Amino acid sequence: MEQVELPYQIRIEQFEGPLDLLLHLIKKNEINIYDIPIALITRQYLDYLSVMKSLNLGVAGEFLVMAATLVQIKSRMLLPADEAETDEDDGPDPREELVRRLLEYRQFKEAARELDGQERLWREIFSRQQPPSSTVQSDEPVLEEATLFDLVDALQGILARTPSHRLLEIVPENLTVRDRMTVILELLDGNESITFLSMFEGQSHRLLVIVTFLALLELIRIKVVRVFQGEMFGPILVTRAFSLMTGEEPIET
Repeated sequence: MEQVELPYQIRIEQFEGPLDLLLHLIKKNEINIYDIPIALITRQYLDYLSVMKSLNLGVAGEFLVMAATLVQIKSRMLLPADEAETDEDDGPDPREELVRRLLEYRQFKEAARELDGQERLWREIFSRQQPPSSTVQSDEPVLEEATLFDLVDALQGILARTPSHRLLEIVPENLTVRDRMTVILELLDGNESITFLSMFEGQSHRLLVIVTFLALLELIRIKVVRVFQGEMFGPILVTRAFSLMTGEEPIET
């Protein structure tokens, strides 16, 4: 991906951590978490870090520590069987500790997601001034919140269709993250939701695409918008956060 120098930087750990990225890769590759192909996952993990750095997303130290851990596990698994068996301190399978951490973290994330869903449901009920005993029924599909890495995957698809160089290419003046935040909110005016792809329609300049993406991340960070998927790796929808359903709040910088 083309390196773009931007003064604006968003820290990745404000959204996801290294275990989130590993779980995303495991789900994306439909891998058995108990039998992780460490060479494949290590390569893809490092590729993601490279992409996120090119987007000027600040990579925290814990992501680099996990990268070193994956490389170490990969190196140990390449050892001959007799040499690996002599290393009794770390157990017979170098992946064992990593799998344990992933399983514990996944369980924690699922519990947190369930609590968050219950909180949003009650917030909706009371904001509509309905009695707590009423049952909210809907025929709409259940939406799962999209992750940072789902967004990065979708962005890479857009950039792959956006040429790196164009003759007589015009770069918009005063292109800032705040300007693009305003544009995204204007797209949401009068709409319950918009698609992720619709935010980039008509954008032929890679810098404009990337700044729009950073603007979306900033809106997510300050809890003005949320992003969802109707199915695993399906189309991404952008909607205003529930806290703004009854009124507007100014964008903070």
